Amino acid sequence: MKIKLNNGFEIPSIGIGTWEITGHKAKESVLNALECGYKLIDTATIYRNEEQVGEAIEESGVDRDGIFVTTKIWNSDHGDVVGAFNRSLDSLKLEYVDLYLIHWPPEFGVHVDTWNIMNQLMLEGRTKSIGVSNYNIKQLEELIKKSGIVPSVNQVPISPFSVNTQFFHISHNRELINYCNEKGIVVEAYSPLTRGIELKNPALLKIAQKYDKTAAQILLRWGLQRGLVVIPKSQNKERINENFDVFDFEMHDNDMEILNSF
Repeated sequence: MKIKLNNGFEIPSIGIGTWEITGHKAKESVLNALECGYKLIDTATIYRNEEQVGEAIEESGVDRDGIFVTTKIWNSDHGDVVGAFNRSLDSLKLEYVDLYLIHWPPEFGVHVDTWNIMNQLMLEGRTKSIGVSNYNIKQLEELIKKSGIVPSVNQVPISPFSVNTQFFHISHNRELINYCNEKGIVVEAYSPLTRGIELKNPALLKIAQKYDKTAAQILLRWGLQRGLVVIPKSQNKERINENFDVFDFEMHDNDMEILNSF
């Protein structure tokens, strides 16, 4: 299942996250995910695992055109955007990435200069799409107004439990999702499994039992039915497979409303 981006490219609706997974574990997790059928891999410079992600892609035997690779520029690299991008490509051993993101907005304003350089990298075909991460509505509006370039993706932490509450410095509520939808910005949910915190929530488990699914699968299915891209993270092969097994059922509207109310 894929979602069309505002520049015509498509992004898989589910991917494997690699935050806090390094060394051999990162390589193994990505290999397991690709073997299971995942097509989207999410990494970042600050994760310090781009090299292992690249090794997994190379050893997987999966055609490069069939894999969607995302990486991100870190806060300290905005003075050398092209250099940071080249270092990521070198680590990944790739000729291009599918999506390049600004990892975090600055405390004040937005990274317009970085954004314009990223747009040039896209025009050169070195990244197919560009986007942002952890941006709120005000920051998105400012970036678009100053550059005239609408991000293809905004990657933010979203689950039924965070959609109406503060998560880090951003309020990821219905207004943010609606705004992105109106602008044609695909919302990509990281930490869609609440980092495991809510997986034993009684109301969530009751819905999971109804569909004979796990709590994690219900959270991921919620995101998919909301039109989000979801990128769960796991180092466990069984859980990686379990997280991908979410396309054989659909939740009823009343259950979606219960989840929305969380």
